[in-house]
Amino acid sequence: MSPDEELMTALYTEHYAVLLSFVLRYVHDRHRAEDMVQETLLRAWKHIDHLDTDQGRTRSYLLTIARNVVTNAWRAEQRRPHLVGDETAVNAMPVEDNVDQMVEGWLVAEALERLSDDHQAVVKAMYYEGRSVAEAARQLSVPEGTVKSRAYYAVRALRTAFEEMGVLR
Repeated sequence: MSPDEELMTALYTEHYAVLLSFVLRYVHDRHRAEDMVQETLLRAWKHIDHLDTDQGRTRSYLLTIARNVVTNAWRAEQRRPHLVGDETAVNAMPVEDNVDQMVEGWLVAEALERLSDDHQAVVKAMYYEGRSVAEAARQLSVPEGTVKSRAYYAVRALRTAFEEMGVLR
């Protein structure tokens, strides 16, 4: 087996379930979703020179390809004449904004997992729950200065994580 084939086998083994779960959120037809995941992996294989074997970047790259495959299928569906009984299939396809939001959500969740528990708690309190520095300090039982410091370093760490994942340059 060539190194490229070994890499693709490893990608399939490691990322197939995540890609299938992602595509199923929009397609709602397992066979069609499986075809789209295969198309995603085929496109990745065709452009294997663009593939970065770093775990975060690989998953981000594959999810981006999957998003494009789903979006292209949705666009093709919109151009095709619809049969009377075909409305369910059309309504099951995603709106492009929803796909983008889903990928962004996954990327943010992946970046957050790279933070320490203390930094995650501050990000959750301030950015997800909308708490002020004082409220977050009370909730976390730490001084306000500590909350400010953790928020600052958490944002820096997130920026670094996004750069490593290939989201930011």
